Amino acid sequence: MKGPGNLFVSVIVAAAGRGSRMNMPINKLYMEIGDVPVLVRTLTAFQDCRLVNEIILVVNNEDILFCKQDIIDPYRLYKVKTITAGGSERQMSVYNGLLQVNTKADIVMIHDGARPFIDEQGIARCVETAAEFGACTLAVRVKDTIKKADDDGTVTQTVDRRNLWAIQTPQAFKYGLIMEAHERARQDGFTGTDDTVLVERIGKPVKLVEGSYRNIKITTREDLIIAEGIVCADYKAYG
Repeated sequence: MKGPGNLFVSVIVAAAGRGSRMNMPINKLYMEIGDVPVLVRTLTAFQDCRLVNEIILVVNNEDILFCKQDIIDPYRLYKVKTITAGGSERQMSVYNGLLQVNTKADIVMIHDGARPFIDEQGIARCVETAAEFGACTLAVRVKDTIKKADDDGTVTQTVDRRNLWAIQTPQAFKYGLIMEAHERARQDGFTGTDDTVLVERIGKPVKLVEGSYRNIKITTREDLIIAEGIVCADYKAYG
């Protein structure tokens, strides 16, 4: 088996969402955190990782030119090989990205554009685990008490959280495996909540890789406040 440094790693950054829960006139990915757009922070994390060979950016069709002129070029994100249009839902957007992946890729990583605080250690652990087992995802242990309820909101069970994990991205796969999983889903008309679900349904195991609670997804206005706090803390710590 190839070592992590000898693998060809492609990253698909899914950034074609509308961010409707933010209820703001600008796409959340283009909002600034510490004077840097969210999407730039996300792409830079992979740009700076020595293990990553190429990035495929998937955005709304009407945003392609903007991303080229205002995101990719001014920030010199040279690892972004292609900017391609997303589909009507995330799964289709990821599939469109997969069609642009270099055919010599060993590992494909899929990451939410709205997770700007992924670090190189998390990326490396995902690459290593996918190379060994075929499929993996970053995840963190659930910290809150979890309860199951019926349709009326009455608690039916308090769930043992010891084996519960909150799933993050990136999710990483051997190239052939994730292509097979997406093709099978398309043939069957199946839509999953994430890419690991597609792998699970064809009978392949998915490994969990412990991630960081810093790896938040920018979804609501409150998340922007938390993100600003993370950037401010990093600035104070590292200057």
